[in-house]
Amino acid sequence: MELRCPSRRAVLRALVQAALAGWLTVAAVGPAVAATLEASVKAAYLYKFTGFVEWPPRAFAATDAPIIIGVVDAPEVLAELTPVLAGRSVHGRPLRARRVMPGETLEGVHMLYVPAPDGLPSAWLASARALPLLLVTDQPGGLASGGMLNFLLHEGRVRFEASPPAAERAGIRLSARLLAVAERVVP
Repeated sequence: MELRCPSRRAVLRALVQAALAGWLTVAAVGPAVAATLEASVKAAYLYKFTGFVEWPPRAFAATDAPIIIGVVDAPEVLAELTPVLAGRSVHGRPLRARRVMPGETLEGVHMLYVPAPDGLPSAWLASARALPLLLVTDQPGGLASGGMLNFLLHEGRVRFEASPPAAERAGIRLSARLLAVAERVVP
């Protein structure tokens, strides 16, 4: 009988599933594994968010246009997200991830993951808020910075908080099912 060592992808998939199920905390593993695990969990959340968000029809150039998730200054999350989205679709639309540089046009981007919005040009973020774009942040006070969803660590686990009013101002609806699992919902 031949024993095979699991691939890196299989190990990471098991870790992400354990973390999402609440069986494993980021603090329970070493720093290098924790960083990879945290990026994997955030990538999984970004993918899952797409199924619980309703964009207005004007957000898409065509009925079969993909849902684009832009990632700013988080190469580790982008590296984890890209294979997660491969071959998947939500609401009948294929999913794509792409790197977005500060100042770059956000036309055609439907979700934007920005780890630290305070360090970005305010005019650029203001243009993002004028689009039907779900802004996902990752910092203390991220919702106060204009985020609609914000990652946070709670008891060593990656969680998120939500601001439905911020999403509604962009013409986006957050599902009640998504809000039900948020750590905190800002009224």
